Amino acid sequence: MTTIATLIDQVRAEAEREAFPVDIPVYEAAKLPPTQPVLYGGNLKGQLCFLGRDLGRDEVHARQPLYGAAGTLVRQGFYQAMYGKKIHDKNVLAKVCDRLLLTNTVPFKPPGNKAYSMAVKKRFRPFVEKLLVLHWQGDQIITLGTEAFKWFDPYGRPGEVNGFFRRDDRFDKALVVTLRAMDDQGLVREKQVILSPLPHPSPLNQRYYAKFPSMLQTRLGAIAF
Repeated sequence: MTTIATLIDQVRAEAEREAFPVDIPVYEAAKLPPTQPVLYGGNLKGQLCFLGRDLGRDEVHARQPLYGAAGTLVRQGFYQAMYGKKIHDKNVLAKVCDRLLLTNTVPFKPPGNKAYSMAVKKRFRPFVEKLLVLHWQGDQIITLGTEAFKWFDPYGRPGEVNGFFRRDDRFDKALVVTLRAMDDQGLVREKQVILSPLPHPSPLNQRYYAKFPSMLQTRLGAIAF
């Protein structure tokens, strides 16, 4: 099986093959090539994955997903669930990466923090599939925001994922879908995962931002990790 380092190289090669929108000034400030993906953070052996939409400025500088304001809320919530106390020190919060996988639908930062087009998501989807199916050993995924949850639409029955997200109880229930990825031999590998959607914990999300910490604790209380 391809190593995770080789997979990252494959993502970079795809990014170099044809231009797509990337926030060049942020990458320049971070001294990171704009075609270098930040594919994942944390532990591939962790049972739980947090999946967001794409990278922000802080994530590019840190070279890891979910590191900025929203990601800090996620890390704080997981730390609290593990150790029973709240921590604000980012160096201490880094301990959660021993138990989690952190990733996004696209491993790059879009200009202006606008969502990537469906064409860009489709282009990098096979690599995220390989990450989740071939390399990650867990099966519990907490999605952050609408875009992240609906990324899984191809893996449910027709209309199932979008229909689930229209439910009033979507942030309390979970949905099982079957991911698919092609391995090095060209064989399609499948893996069932359990999706637990949450709203995106951005300070701009006025409807859910204040509620997010308690919603996350409820989710984590129902998941074995």
